[in-house]
Amino acid sequence: MKELTSFEGLQCANCTTPLEGEYCHHCGQSVHSVLRPVHGLMEEFLETFLHIDGRIFHTLPPLMFKPGFLTLEYFSGRRVRYIAPFRLMFVMCLLSLFVIHIDTDLITSRSAEQRQQKLLIGQSGSFADDTDTSDVQRDLNKKLAILEAARADNTGPTGNATIVSQIDATEQKYRDEAKQRLIDLGKSPAAAASTASAPVQASEHEDGYSKATGPVHIGWLPDFANERLTLLRIHMVENIKALSSGSLSSRREAQERLITNLFGALPGIMLVLIPVFALVLAVFYLFRRRLYMEHLIVALHSHAFIFASLLLFALAGMLQTWLTPHAHWVIYVLGTIQVALTVWIPIYLLIMQKRVYRQGWPMTIVKYGFVGWIYTWLFGFALAAAGILGLAH
Repeated sequence: MKELTSFEGLQCANCTTPLEGEYCHHCGQSVHSVLRPVHGLMEEFLETFLHIDGRIFHTLPPLMFKPGFLTLEYFSGRRVRYIAPFRLMFVMCLLSLFVIHIDTDLITSRSAEQRQQKLLIGQSGSFADDTDTSDVQRDLNKKLAILEAARADNTGPTGNATIVSQIDATEQKYRDEAKQRLIDLGKSPAAAASTASAPVQASEHEDGYSKATGPVHIGWLPDFANERLTLLRIHMVENIKALSSGSLSSRREAQERLITNLFGALPGIMLVLIPVFALVLAVFYLFRRRLYMEHLIVALHSHAFIFASLLLFALAGMLQTWLTPHAHWVIYVLGTIQVALTVWIPIYLLIMQKRVYRQGWPMTIVKYGFVGWIYTWLFGFALAAAGILGLAH
């Protein structure tokens, strides 16, 4: 498209104001048409991307290594070369939670594999502490129930015959150990063999769970709210049931569902927590005559740094998991990075609070301690709320 070099005699197509440049000084609309060839759209996309990319290079280094610099620059009016505080915080929040979610899934899967491997290698039944036959039978039922759930997960077209054979061997080992313990407790060999070979007893949690899923009725709430609370309660009980007494596959599904719901709820909860944190800063620095918006910018930059640090911490953990089997020395390098981040985060926030609010070190340290203590409680409540929401969906 041919570029316009002279705007004399042209009017804005939106408000008919005479134009003096590429953008109307009255309504802000561009003189360029949005109807353009595809290559024009690609050029605009690349220009926008490179512009944002340039601001990233100006923003991230001071964010990580110069406490309070971005905040003071924003207060001074030098804002164009940096990413806006809210956008910076929000992007860092989403990226860090996404990577931490993946890292958590890897840890959960690895822990589940380790538990199953420990179960299938034929560990001792540990019946030595049982003092009567009922204790032996109860412990045996618990162990056989776990094995039965593992057998169900590995039976069928997609099952693993080797694991099933290991489960059978482990089951026989448990039964033999239970029979021997019953004999030690004075039971005859025939009676001990009969007791140890009894079928697995079914779990007796169904009645309790069905009672817990009854309808919720709060008199001062409308019917749709009570129905919604009832549905959330049913979901919560079903998730808890799956986590505590389901098969291995159902437990894994419940864990994945809980983790996904937890990380899905955290961004919205953080959007509520950050303004509350800014309000706490406003209370502690009431006599510094700062606007609430200034405290909010401090909170946004603080959380952007925290999320960026958590992102690096999680990436280091993932690299440890992937690279350690191939190069064991990386565990020391990446572990050092994680330790450095752990130490740098509280130091960074303290220096930032000192530089932004310009108080002496003693008063800054005292306020830093109180603000940190209050924020810890706030974050704990937020995390608990996210966990409850995760269980209820």
